[in-house]
Amino acid sequence: MARKLDSLWVDKVEHDAESLRCRDEDGYTGDGAIPQLNLYFCRQISFMQFDRSGLSDDQLVQLYTEILRPRMIEEKMLILLRQGKISKWFSGIGQEAIAVGATMALDADEYIMPLHRNLGVFTARKMPFDKLFKQWQGSKDGFSKGRERSFHFGANEYHICGMISHLGPQLAIADGVALAHKLRAEEKVAVAFSGDGGTSEGDFHEALNVAAVWGLPVIFIIENNGYGLSTPVNEQFVCSQLADRAVGYGMKGITIDGNNILEVYKTISDARKYCIAQQKPILIECMTFRMRGHEEASGVKYVPKELFEEWGKKDPVSNFEQYLVQQGILSQVTIDVIRHQIQKEIEDGIAAGFAAAPVVPDTAEELADVYAPLSVRVTPATGAAATEKKFIQAISDGLRQSMERHENLVLMGQDIAEYGGAFKVTEGFVQQFGKQRVRNTPLCESAIVGAALGLSIKGFKSMMEMQFADFVTVGFNQIINNLAKIYYRWGQNADVVVRMPTGGGVGAGPFHSQSNEAWFVHTPGLKVVYPSTPEDAKGLLIAALEDPNPVIFFEHKALYRSISGRVPDEYYSIEIGKARLVQQGEDISIITYGSGVHWALDYAAEHAGISFDILDLRSLLPLDYEAIAASVQRTGKVLLLHEDTLTGGIGGEIAAWISENCFEHLDAPIVRCASLDTPVPFAIPLEQNFLAKGRMHEAVQKLQQY
Repeated sequence: MARKLDSLWVDKVEHDAESLRCRDEDGYTGDGAIPQLNLYFCRQISFMQFDRSGLSDDQLVQLYTEILRPRMIEEKMLILLRQGKISKWFSGIGQEAIAVGATMALDADEYIMPLHRNLGVFTARKMPFDKLFKQWQGSKDGFSKGRERSFHFGANEYHICGMISHLGPQLAIADGVALAHKLRAEEKVAVAFSGDGGTSEGDFHEALNVAAVWGLPVIFIIENNGYGLSTPVNEQFVCSQLADRAVGYGMKGITIDGNNILEVYKTISDARKYCIAQQKPILIECMTFRMRGHEEASGVKYVPKELFEEWGKKDPVSNFEQYLVQQGILSQVTIDVIRHQIQKEIEDGIAAGFAAAPVVPDTAEELADVYAPLSVRVTPATGAAATEKKFIQAISDGLRQSMERHENLVLMGQDIAEYGGAFKVTEGFVQQFGKQRVRNTPLCESAIVGAALGLSIKGFKSMMEMQFADFVTVGFNQIINNLAKIYYRWGQNADVVVRMPTGGGVGAGPFHSQSNEAWFVHTPGLKVVYPSTPEDAKGLLIAALEDPNPVIFFEHKALYRSISGRVPDEYYSIEIGKARLVQQGEDISIITYGSGVHWALDYAAEHAGISFDILDLRSLLPLDYEAIAASVQRTGKVLLLHEDTLTGGIGGEIAAWISENCFEHLDAPIVRCASLDTPVPFAIPLEQNFLAKGRMHEAVQKLQQY
């Protein structure tokens, strides 16, 4: 069934049924002496041909043990499910050969990005079954403290990166891990699994394209079991085989029998050698079948019965067991011993799992585990020397000094290499740091964010430049569901900064002018930074790059070359989450950030008769509530000013907090001044009418009436 790619791939040896020999527990008994237990599958051996060349008896027994373990675990889980002792189960029965064969073909320190039917990955990596069972039960003693279900978790100790339900994003993380291997000249690969349905996701195409363009040692495995939940493959794709898609990315593709563990093991072993030697990815489609429903509650009524009959004859566990018996490698006694050992492991693990104490919520711990702890202290500027710099120059300066400080920092983005980026922030960086660390990317925003996370898993830092903040929508899933949640889920930090050129006022229209910071402020696990001055831009960017958590770093395009200021020449950082008091006043507090700071200063200069207290938030997540409260107490009147649209903007959240926590200090209702609830228009008069700046006077007058 395998398609030969090149000399690396071995031809499949035809099975000679007449040469089959069987042994009982006492040794060889002659042709045909086959244990009664296995007679059925002996008759069906013609459905599967095994090639053991190059494998010792011990290796074959090990493969058998590892493929049997997930099968026996699943059989027990289905019993417990029917008894109502567990709540849900996603079965991989019938597909075990893929997960086990692939895992056994890798080094133990090579990362795997599995899916929810890949129990064999976890068991073959020797994860303790008692802890696995606790994980499935939502115990605090599992791998994710009860915060994740079933297989939505990872563990760096076992070099497994847990999936999210969106399936496709896993593939890009493998790109990042493989990039780390490439940068360190390590002879390692990364492996990512996808189902046939998952190949319809945009993330699949982006990840394969990036891996091919960058020459990354990634093995992409498709488990083609015929259905995406209930949707058959003929409604997912029209190509002959999913492996055929590889040619479109300039990589090799191969289709194999996914139920034949030796074929899987040898193919992945050879693929690993190929990827390392050639520094290229490869796509492997494993043909298999899901013998249970998508999950047990969904049933299998939509699957023709004849498919179960056909694929039942190709059972990966029973066929391999029968082959080993026929070869005299296993006897019934040996099989019974192995089964007994696994059964004891299962029963002991279940007993320990059920004995575990129920989860007791600890709110303080829950909140504390949203962010990875920051071990680096703030590095204040000494004031030794400073230079007048534009806003954009300060950002470039901070980025350059961070690259010099952190040799493991990698920059990625569209046109950021030789061209220097759309706004020339990274101009000259290639000459100083090389193309390995300053990387042009394909137009694959989702894949690049995922690759950034993969780099973090391997101990790198990364910065991704979103060419315009507007384009973040095509990478939204990776940011919201992977970067933001991964530390809370299983303790893996995401040392990633996403730079976001943002804002209007430059006549760029609805797709290059949006202020979309509020989207991210709503997401626990992210940090959102929005500087307004060159000094803050440099110091906060350095802090963001030092932070082990994902930081969304907004840079207002209109400030890039219009705002200048004294910027310390040295390497320094400014604490994220601390606001800056721009000027102290007594009459009205203007709480703002970004371009709003300059609007407020201009308005205050034009209205010297009003004493304004201007607070620059600088960080939107976390917010400096202490500074907000202090400003409210000084004036009793609050104007919340931001460029973002009114509805759903961060001003509403701050207003609610002030009302709940500072009500006794208010002398007037809180007033919000924001942009119109419309897309950002192109024509300058329309854009000026859209922006909040034009309504500041009206808002101030409203407050003065009280």
